[in-house]
Parts: sequence; C-alpha cells; structure tokens
Amino acid sequence: MEWGNYSMYADFILLGLFSSTRFPWLLFTLIFLVFVISIASNIIMIVLIHMDSHLHTPMYFLLSQLSIMDILYISTIVPKMLVDQVMSQKTISFAGCTTQHFLYLTLAGAEFFLLGLMSYDRYVAICNPLRYPVLMSRKVCLLIVAAAWLGGSVDGFLLTPVTMQFPFCASREINHFFCEVPALLKLSCKDTSTYETAMYVCCIMMLLIPFSVISASYTRILITVYRMNEAEGRRKAVATCSSHMVVVSLFYGAAMYTYVLPHSYHTPEQDKAVSAFYTILTPMLNPLIYSLRNKDVTGAMQKALGRCLSSEKVTVF
Repeated sequence: MEWGNYSMYADFILLGLFSSTRFPWLLFTLIFLVFVISIASNIIMIVLIHMDSHLHTPMYFLLSQLSIMDILYISTIVPKMLVDQVMSQKTISFAGCTTQHFLYLTLAGAEFFLLGLMSYDRYVAICNPLRYPVLMSRKVCLLIVAAAWLGGSVDGFLLTPVTMQFPFCASREINHFFCEVPALLKLSCKDTSTYETAMYVCCIMMLLIPFSVISASYTRILITVYRMNEAEGRRKAVATCSSHMVVVSLFYGAAMYTYVLPHSYHTPEQDKAVSAFYTILTPMLNPLIYSLRNKDVTGAMQKALGRCLSSEKVTVF
C-alpha cells in the first residue's frame, strides 16, 4: 500500500533510549547487566518455586507466572535494543515492529490482570484463611492465569491491527527504543485523535478493572488486619502484602503516567525514561522485591545453596 510517496510497510528507525548519549558503551553495559540480572533472578524464582515443596502454594504459583511474564516481557524489547547499540543499525522492519508491538501489549496487559488477581489471593488468605484451600484451588489458580493471559491477548489483538494500519508517511524515525503506541502514532499522517480517545478509554478500563480489584481486596485486608488482636498476626499479614503493593505501585504508576496522563505533560525524553523503568527495570526489581522481603523464598534459596555446597564437598572428597 502506498500513501503519497511513502510505503506503509517500509522499515522504521528506532532512535534509541538516549539517542545523544556521550557514553554509548556505558549505556550498553548497564542495560546488559540489568537484562542478565532480570533473566537470572526470574529463572531462580521459577526454579526455587518448582523445587521447594514449601512453595507449592497458590501465591507462589502465581509468582512463578509473574516471573515467566517478566522474562518474556524484557526479552521482547531489550535484545533488539542491545543489538542496535552494538551494530549502530537501528532499523526495524514493519513486521518486526508489529510483532514487538503485539507482544508488548499482550504481556503488559497480562501482567496488569495477574497483579490484580494476585490481590484476590492475598485477600482470601488473610480474610478467609479457613476457606483458602477451596477458594484458591488448583483449578481456580489455572483459571486466574488463563484469565490474565486472555485479557492481555485481547488487548494485543485489538490494538495492534488498528495501530499498524495507519499510514506512517511522516518521518520513519521513532523517537523511542521500541515500538510503543504513542511514539508510533506521532508518525502517522492521518488524524489519530479518535483512535487515541478510544485507546485512552481502553487503557483506563485495563487499569481500572485490576485496580478496583486491588483496592477492594486491600481495603478488606486492612480492616481485617486492624481487627487482629495479635501483633504477630498483624506483622505477618503486612509482610505478606507489602511486596505485592510495592510491585503494583511501581508497575501501575509508570503505566498511568504513559497512558493516562495528558500528552501536554509529556516530553519524549520523559516518556523514554518512564518506559525504560517499567519495561527494563521492573522485570528485574519484581523477583528481587519478592525474594528480599519474603522469608519463605530466602529460606528456600538458603536450602538450595546448602544442597549445592554439600554436593560439591562430596564431589571433592
């Protein structure tokens, strides 16, 4: 398809995270380290949850799914960014941009829904502990994960075809480090205001539904914790929920800035910095927050390290 003198399916050029940085290799090293730590820490979380029988609970099953999403999420964006930084060839094909766009929306949407549904798990554990095995059975956990993936996929399938059907007959340079919706729409030579309004409403719903579940769940949790007579019970309840609230605040806060705050409050550099936070840093921070603030995970890690050291001693002797 042609629009004027421009091909709809021509390659795009990604200007990168910091297009005018004076120290490109320092930037490459930092992003590479974050990527490696993110992949390694999320894999460790998955392995620990799989190996340790004490972690075979609904909460940790959902945490393992979050780690899988984070691995796929960061792998959708960072490898291409690192290759561009090394090769100084920042082009991305129309098909590659469409694929990246779809995967990003699907995985981000799935994580939104999963974080919302994880708050329901905490609500049941604290407010209805006797009914927890029934209300959070294996079947329910599988339905929660399936619902999260389905919600994310619907987001990707709805928005990607519409975004990519616009004729991009302005500059093909995307002032970003990946094919994010707002940066792409700036290149269109057609009026996108109607679509942006529809996307704004869609994003509000995507954020509002999980956020409503989170708000309702934690309101009930706070009421229950307040009524607890034992200080130890309160401490355990707060410790159980605090990690989840930190992750939710980081992820939802950055997303609300990008997709809810009016464009007049944005600059390209701010957009890229916030996007880097929730696409690159958050997948690394999630497993670190959960492991550092969770005694069960740190205990499982210590046992795993103890077994490894014991096996090495046996091998040496």
